[in-house]
Amino acid sequence: MDLPINALWIPIVGTIAGTAMVVAIVAIVFWFKGRERELAAHQDMRIREMEHQRKMKELEVELERAKAVQATGKTA
Repeated sequence: MDLPINALWIPIVGTIAGTAMVVAIVAIVFWFKGRERELAAHQDMRIREMEHQRKMKELEVELERAKAVQATGKTA
């Protein structure tokens, strides 16, 4: 029973294609998980940045109050 040369390539190509498909699926899953972690990190950094800006604004207002109190103390 002699098989033509094309018939020998079918299992080889099938095995390689099946393995490549599994590798591609795993790579896509890891890429999506990594992207999700990256977006979560960016969101966390943005939240921290907004909190920092709010604290800086509060300190700026407090500094202005202190300057106002000091200025009224000098004039009185």
